[in-house]
Amino acid sequence: MMKKSESIAQKVKMIKKFRGNKPVFRREESWRYKRIETGWRKPKGIDSKMRLKKKGRPTSPTAGFRVPKSIRGLHPSGLSEVLVHRVEGLKRLDAESQTVRIARGVGGRKRAEIIKEAEKLGLKVLNPSLPKKAQSIKEKSQSEEEASP
Repeated sequence: MMKKSESIAQKVKMIKKFRGNKPVFRREESWRYKRIETGWRKPKGIDSKMRLKKKGRPTSPTAGFRVPKSIRGLHPSGLSEVLVHRVEGLKRLDAESQTVRIARGVGGRKRAEIIKEAEKLGLKVLNPSLPKKAQSIKEKSQSEEEASP
C-alpha cells in the first residue's frame, strides 16, 4: 500500500507496471463466431471450458488483476481527472494533483474560455482542441487584447 505523500513520478511508474501486464479479457467463443462481440461476458454454461478454467482457454477477470488503490482511476500521467462544464469549476482544482477534461457538451466559445482560464491557473487540459469557429473567436479576442493596451 502506497502512502499519500508519494510523488507523481512514483505513481506513473506504478501505473506503467500494473496496467501493462493485464490481459485483454475476451468473451467466450468470440474468436470463433463473427456474431459474438469480444466484450467481456461471464461464461455460464454447464460444460463451459472457460468457466471451468481449463488450460489453454483465455483467463477470466479475478480480484488478482486489480490495480492498487493508490493508482486506481488515475490518468496515465499520474494525475486525477476532473470533468469540467463551466469556468467556475476550475477555481477549486489543484494543479499539482489534478488535470482537466472538458465535458463533451461544452461549446466552442465556452471551451476557449475554459482553456484560457486553465492556462492562467497552471492546469493541464487533456482535451484542449477547439472547433475551427472557436479558434477564430480566440484569435480575434487575442488580437483585440494586444491592440487595447
